[in-house]
Parts: sequence; structure tokens; C-alpha cells
Amino acid sequence: MEGSIQIDNSWYISATSSRADDRTKVLKSGDSFGVFSRHGEISWVGFGEQGFYFLGTRHLSFWHIKLAEREPMLLNSMVRLDNSRLVVDQTTPDLFRDEVLWLPKGSLHLHRELIAHDSSLSEHLKIVNYHDQRHRFYLEYHFDADFSDIFEVRGMERERRGRQKEPVLEQNAVILTYEGLDHITRRTRIGFNQQPDQLINDKAKFWIDLAPGESYELESLISCVNGEAQFHLLDHSEAIDAKNREIAADRASRASIWTDNQQFNEWLNRSTADLQILTTETRYGPYPYAGIPWFSTPFGRDGLITALQTLWVQPELARGVLAFLAATQSESENTKREAEPGKILHEMREGEMPALDEVPFRRYYGTVDATPLFVVLAGRYFQRSGDLAFIKELWPHIEKALDWVTTKLEQDGFLSYRQHVAGGLVQQGWKDSNDSIFHNDGSDAVPPIALCEVQGYAWEALKCGAELAERLELEDKAHYWRTVADRLREDFETAFWIDDLDIYALALDGTGKPCAVRSSNPGHLLYNGIVKPERAARLVRQLTGENAFNGWGLRTIFAGEARYNPMSYHNGSVWPHDTALAAAGMVRYGFVDEALKFVEGLFNASIFFDQHRLPELFCGFNRMQGQGPILYPVACAPQAWASGAIFMLIEAMLGISFEGARPRLRLHHPRLPSYLDWLRIRDLRYGTATIDLVVRRHGNDVAVSVERRNGEIGLVAVL
Repeated sequence: MEGSIQIDNSWYISATSSRADDRTKVLKSGDSFGVFSRHGEISWVGFGEQGFYFLGTRHLSFWHIKLAEREPMLLNSMVRLDNSRLVVDQTTPDLFRDEVLWLPKGSLHLHRELIAHDSSLSEHLKIVNYHDQRHRFYLEYHFDADFSDIFEVRGMERERRGRQKEPVLEQNAVILTYEGLDHITRRTRIGFNQQPDQLINDKAKFWIDLAPGESYELESLISCVNGEAQFHLLDHSEAIDAKNREIAADRASRASIWTDNQQFNEWLNRSTADLQILTTETRYGPYPYAGIPWFSTPFGRDGLITALQTLWVQPELARGVLAFLAATQSESENTKREAEPGKILHEMREGEMPALDEVPFRRYYGTVDATPLFVVLAGRYFQRSGDLAFIKELWPHIEKALDWVTTKLEQDGFLSYRQHVAGGLVQQGWKDSNDSIFHNDGSDAVPPIALCEVQGYAWEALKCGAELAERLELEDKAHYWRTVADRLREDFETAFWIDDLDIYALALDGTGKPCAVRSSNPGHLLYNGIVKPERAARLVRQLTGENAFNGWGLRTIFAGEARYNPMSYHNGSVWPHDTALAAAGMVRYGFVDEALKFVEGLFNASIFFDQHRLPELFCGFNRMQGQGPILYPVACAPQAWASGAIFMLIEAMLGISFEGARPRLRLHHPRLPSYLDWLRIRDLRYGTATIDLVVRRHGNDVAVSVERRNGEIGLVAVL
């Protein structure tokens, strides 16, 4: 890896390799994930991210297969639609002995199936001889484990590392061991269900003798452990059964959606499967890890926004996110962690470098927006579920979060941030690259910085807190938070609105000077509802203008602004979740046609991406006829809030809401775009009740009908 630039949770990856492509294959289970080439291999090509990782450490850094001393040719490679398995079909090239062809290409077929489960990766291999002669040859597996911390893989150099011990050879397995500087021993066991003919530290070799039509099968199992834990040794069929049970349980917890447009369904199915694979069952409930490979861990902001996107279709995910973040809420001040009482987690990392504080992200609280978003999600969760018992459990954490918000507002007037620890984040909103907050002359904004969208989050958090307080008969709390919210809204409109640009400032800097830059951030203000109605139309015109909307989605920074660069991480690129939030906000203010423009853009983009998978972000170049979106080279894919975007868009265009005080579903002026004639929702739950409904388009109008109802749940459709 050559070079790194600080961004996001601290480092850009330098995109210098020409061997990487957009067809990397990924698997994930719990706290492990794998990144493979299309050949089902792991090596150091591309950006160097390939490997099998467990708890923030790469436990397998090399995995190659050879047949008759040659690498097989690729026939096909795919991850199943449900993300459960990577399937690779290969054959041999022309094979020569003493310059004489002894096996023509296409004579042997290799079918490989890889699956991740918990801390293990298993592979089932089947080789069939389709030649008309018997053949005897070697099968070889080559492997290695470098035990690199994921921050090392991302490009960070370390002064010292732990010690890699001599491999231990068993009858049919090799155990590789690393003793970390954090005094934790990490081990990788590479085993086979047959005894190899040769087994050394980095290679297993098997003699195979196949008559015409005969086949040979072999299973490999890579298992990872930390400390004194025992290896997880499920065989391949057991791993498949366990994975299928996980997928079935996830399917049972959410509503299913189907339309008459197959390409739209492909986007839906891919997004659903990606959310399932990214979601890890924690001790507090399900939590969507942010993205693979760099962010496969709990992130506060990402989990909260993903839960908001999917709340209407899968409220159990929101409950898990709220419970996890309540349990990890800061109780004290710790400058090293940017922690303050009541603050909600930004990210949590396992691994040697976080444990040694070589990076500050073991439990890191350097975010300004996760805390108000936590309260927003709690309020919306109650509206969706009516689950007052859970809100009562959360209440001490909601109060602490709002105490943190109101204290900051009293101190600074707005919710603002500054970096407190070297190596932590300079920018602490969702655009957290170092260069993302600036003035219209291109100069940096000086801290403390108050982002526009964060004031919207804070305003809605105060309103949600007040509504929940009323449900709990805490009238004084409700009155106080409403008073603070009203004052914040008035102060916000005065300080942030830039009349000659028809938009809100990106931020205020530490001197109170507005960053008069046209950006996507004000789209979030529409979503939260802080924008006064008389300014909404002017803002929407800016967000849908040609400098903002590139044909696929909303640019993070509008074309023509200082620092605009369509290839940047936050200064001109398109992020699907950002576009979806703006679209949902437009619908909230009645600008449905404008929102449908954004829906169509992201839908069309999904058609061009491999597997219909929207990545974390893509470049902000103008859409060109006959061409797809231009990739951002190191975007995470799958990524949670990119996958969640489609559900937020469907919720918006159907006008879906729930009445928390009673089991009632509302559809407010639902619309379907011209490319959808009908959309069907099944098993939409409210408590123990379920409802199936279908929305059909008739020109610009729609009709809504209930196909099945089980239990007490009402439907009100305002057409």
C-alpha cells in the first residue's frame, strides 16, 4: 500500500493500482468478513484489501488454488442473491508435459463454494474429469496469514508489531499464530477433511487420480480465534444450514416488497440481501455494520440512519440499534475518546491497534450528530411501534442525550464541534473528511463548527423528546424541550439562510461566519422538518437544479462551488443515502414530482452497478447518454445506508406513516413513478398484527387495496 490521506475514520486509501475492479466478491457473518477476487482467491493485488477478517484483524491474507501446477481459468463467479455463498466455476488451461499437450483446456471442471459463518470460512471443492482418459495430478492450496490490523491494511504504518510464531502442523491442519503487542494471541487454523499428501507451513498438496467421468470432493475450513477461545469447526453443510436459518429469521422480521418492474425488484432484492449480511446479532439485538471492507463494525450515525431508512419495514432493527447505542452511551468525560456524558458512540473497533490506542477508535465518540439522531430514532420508533415499554427502558438514555444537546445549545447557541484529540476526526458530521467544510473562497472553516443539518437533527430530537415526555406525563420536560426547539428554529433561520443563494449555509464557523457554499446538506433539513414552509420551494429548486442533480443523484457539493470535484469523497460526489434523505424531505413539504426525479436517478444508477448494488458513493460527473455512473475507486460495497436508501424512497413516495397511539397505518397522497404499475407489500407488522396491501397506478393516480389483514391494524389512505 502506498500512502494514505486522513478522512472519514481517518485514512483515504491511495488509488494507485490498475488491477482492482468493481467485481470484488464479499462474504460476511457476525464479526468476520471476507474479500475475494472473482476467482475465489485472496492475494495482495488491487488495493490490498483482500482477506478473511475477524474482529478487526486479517486472519487469512493468501488463499490460492493450483491444479497440475497451474492456476485454473475462470468460467463464472457469483455471490448468491441472498449473499450466503460465493460460487466459482473454473477449468484448466491447456496442460503440457515435456512440451506435449497431455490435457486440453476444458477437460477438468472445478466447482467451488465458499461460505462464512461466525469466525470461520469453509470451502467445498468438486473436481470432475470430462476428458476421455484417466488423469493423475496434484491439487494444491497455498495460504498465509499476516494478522494485519485493518488500519494497517488501509495504509497506516506501525513502528512495532507483535510476533508471529512458528506454525503448528497437525495431521490435516496448520495452525498459524500471532502474539500481539496487546498480549492477545490470535490464531488461524487451516484444515481439510482429508489428510493431505504433503502439508507444510503454507501449502497443502493432494494427489488426485480420476477416470473419465469421475469426481473428487474436498472441504477446507479456515477458523479464527482470539485468546483462549476454541476453534469453531462446523463442516460445510452445517455452515450452510446455520446461514439459511439466519436468513430465514431476518426474512420473518421484515415486510417483503415486490413490483411489476423486474429491474426495480433486482435493486430491492439486492438491497434487502445486503442489509441482511451487514446486520450482526449483538447481545442487545441486531445492528447494521456500516460497510465492507473498511467499516464492518458498529458506527453510531450509520446505524441510526440505516434504522431510520428501514424503520417502516423492519422496526426490530431500530430497536436493536437503540438498545446497543444506549448500552454504549458515554457516562463520563474522556478527551482521548472525545467522550462526554450522554454522548452517543461514533464507532467501535476491535483489533490490536485500537486496543493499544495507536488509533483512538476502540470506543470513539467524535461525532456531533449521533446523539440527536439517537433521540430522533427513539421518537420515530415509538410512532412506528407504539412500544411504550421499551421507551421507558430507554428513557434515562434519552434524557442524558438531550441534556448533552441542550447544554451545547446553551453554551454555543448551536450544536457545534471541534477536534479534541490528535488522530481523531477533524470534521465530525457525516461529511467527515478533513477538507469537507469550507467557505466560498475555498478557505477552511475554523472551529467550532455548526453544521446546518445537525441543527435540524437537534430540532427534531427536541420535538421527539417532548412528545415522549408527554407520553410519560413529564410535562415540565416536554415544555422545556419545546421551548428550546422553538428558539433554535428561529435562531437557525436567522443565522443560516443565505437569501441571494436561496439555500442554507453549509455551516457556521467559530466566528459565526456562514460557509456560503451550496451543498446537499440542506436536503436533510427538509427531512427533519425545521425548514419554514415559505423557504422550502426556493431550497428545492436549488437541490434539483443542474448544478446539484447530476442525473443519478444529488451532488454533495454543487458544481461551480469552491473545492467542487466530482471525484472527491465529499466535495462533489453522489451518496445514495444523502439523495434519499433529500427526496424524503421534499415529499414532506409536498414536492413529490421533484422527489420522484431523485428516485428515478438512483434506480437508473442501480441498473448499471454490478449486482444492482448501490455503493457507498460514486463520482458526481454529469450523466451521459448510454453510460453508467463513474465509480469511486474505494467505495464500500455493500454499505448499509446505501442499501437502505431504496426503503426510505418507497416510504416517501407512498407517504407511509404510523400512528403510535393506535395500530393504524397511513398512506398520504401515495404516488408511483411511471415505470411502476403496481407495488405490493406483504407482512407489514404492527405488534402482532400484519397487513398485506397493493398500490396500483392509474395514470397519475393510485388505488390502494388491502389483500390480507391479521389482527388489529387499520389503514387510512388519503389519495
